Amino acid sequence: MSIVKIKDLTFKTFIPEAEIQQRVKAVAEKINRDLDGKNPLLLAVLNGSFIFAADLIRHITIPCEISFVKLASYQGTTSTGEIKEVIGLNEDLAGRTVVIVEDIIDTGLTMKRMIESLGTRNPASIHICSLLVKPDKLQVPLNIEYVAMEIPNDFIVGYGLDYDQQGRQLRDIYTVIDP
Repeated sequence: MSIVKIKDLTFKTFIPEAEIQQRVKAVAEKINRDLDGKNPLLLAVLNGSFIFAADLIRHITIPCEISFVKLASYQGTTSTGEIKEVIGLNEDLAGRTVVIVEDIIDTGLTMKRMIESLGTRNPASIHICSLLVKPDKLQVPLNIEYVAMEIPNDFIVGYGLDYDQQGRQLRDIYTVIDP
């Protein structure tokens, strides 16, 4: 187990890189089976999902496209529950199969708002793909079809997830150690 210190918090290894990669590959294989013949548009939510999206798309063998949108819903270690679209989407979604690629879903409020927003653009379907889900924290019903891992309601960093913009580069996922 590895220990890292980021700003005022200390973290320990929670999910090692090898396990993350195994789970990402399994999610990609499910997308390959389920969406074969659909040419899905992967819509990666920045900043947190960029590493997951990069690893995921390298395992997708069906024709697909990728684009990015940036939303803000976190401040420090807690979700504000409100989203603000920072970088918009330029692609025409009408008739498209869209797969939202997210790093983590906790309350689900951000995802619900994003689905509502994308739905106004008339996609054929919208699917949710998340590296991590905190099922005990969900406040709204969501059909999350592609989940790499479910985790407890711990604060985590690494593999794209940050603590005040720090720690995204860590290869493993770390959980905070209680002070």
